[in-house]
Amino acid sequence: MPGRRFIFRGLAVLLAAGTLIGLGTRQYGNPAGDDAGRPASASRPSLAEAEDGPGGFPLTVSDSAPEETLARIFNEIEANRLGDALQLTEALLRQHPNYRLAHLIRGDLLLARRQPIDTFGALSDAPLDKVADLRAEAITRLKAYREKPPADFVPRYLLQMQPDQRFAIVVDTQRSRLYLYENDRKNGGRPRFVADYYVTQGKLGADKLSEGDKKTPIGVYHVTANLPKQSLADLYGSGAYPINYPNEWDRQQGRGGSGIWLHGTPSNTFARPPKASDGCVVLTNQDLDAVAKNLQVGLTPVIISNSVEWLSLDDWAKERETLNKTIEAWRADWESRDTDRYLKHYSSQFKAGSQSFEQFAAQKRQVNAGKEWIKVKVDNLSVFRNPGKEEVIVVTFDQDYRSNNLDDRMKKRQYWQREDGKWKIIYEGSA
Repeated sequence: MPGRRFIFRGLAVLLAAGTLIGLGTRQYGNPAGDDAGRPASASRPSLAEAEDGPGGFPLTVSDSAPEETLARIFNEIEANRLGDALQLTEALLRQHPNYRLAHLIRGDLLLARRQPIDTFGALSDAPLDKVADLRAEAITRLKAYREKPPADFVPRYLLQMQPDQRFAIVVDTQRSRLYLYENDRKNGGRPRFVADYYVTQGKLGADKLSEGDKKTPIGVYHVTANLPKQSLADLYGSGAYPINYPNEWDRQQGRGGSGIWLHGTPSNTFARPPKASDGCVVLTNQDLDAVAKNLQVGLTPVIISNSVEWLSLDDWAKERETLNKTIEAWRADWESRDTDRYLKHYSSQFKAGSQSFEQFAAQKRQVNAGKEWIKVKVDNLSVFRNPGKEEVIVVTFDQDYRSNNLDDRMKKRQYWQREDGKWKIIYEGSA
């Protein structure tokens, strides 16, 4: 039927191009209270061997990413091979029986056999809000599949991981995407891409400010616990990993809230819409299980950005070298006992707990007056650029301080902010 072919093909092109994204998303509730976190690796496998259809693709799917299969389904629709599209969709449903988006596509394909259709989710009894959710998911997944970051670029934020941090997570809330990177110590600690996954973020977007605002925070965080499935409500799926929001910088900026987790989906749901949590980062259970194998409680950084900035490896290396020299200059100036030179590394807005810069400076002058020598050693250094609006880096290290009258070891965290073209310490304290 020519009309049917034209309408369905045009629909697929519109959907794949993302032109329907303005229709909005449904916002799911969360019975757990503020945000979602309240108590109540390898590359993807290849497609399975199978007989090829007319489009040259196997008509069965293995444990491959849903984006790849969705792209193949829409390619078949655009080529008017609706039977092949249906076969791929049914194979996807055999793999993920609770995948609502695949059920909707299957319904459209079956309906298109009988009558022309002119919309996504054409069944007469399809709820509009749920169709909008699934449309948003389809567009988000397809855009991520077709617009991957350059292979020779890395996220700007992963400047240096300490040696025992094996992996790092970077979340792009605009793309609803989580990127997993390995600390490639054989190549000087360069971040090496491992895999990426579709995620759900807060109903009202990102840049969390307060309790209950239904937003996902932006910043540099770390995994703080592993909550097993057995201790959680079904809402959280196969497990949950809280992160340390609000961190020291969030509190200094007046940001509040609690209970931000990485977690899975309910047992009757394969995936949630791009904006459906109360602030948490939500993965499918399958993807959470894959990511969880690489998480280290207390160590794995989770950097959440509204839109990831990417650097070429050359630019990344230059920025890392510059910041490492800046940190080393601070360490050397502390050892020198030249207090004025040492204090030039600190912002006039510096705070350490309730201590202002003026109080901190007075204390340092008094302490250094009684020092005959100082030795400071910095080990296990990590340097991450904060993805928020402010130009800030987060520096964490093991500090070994020795002098003629004091020996002290601690894990320290600093926040450095660029002021008038120079990096200055604006916060310092125990990590």
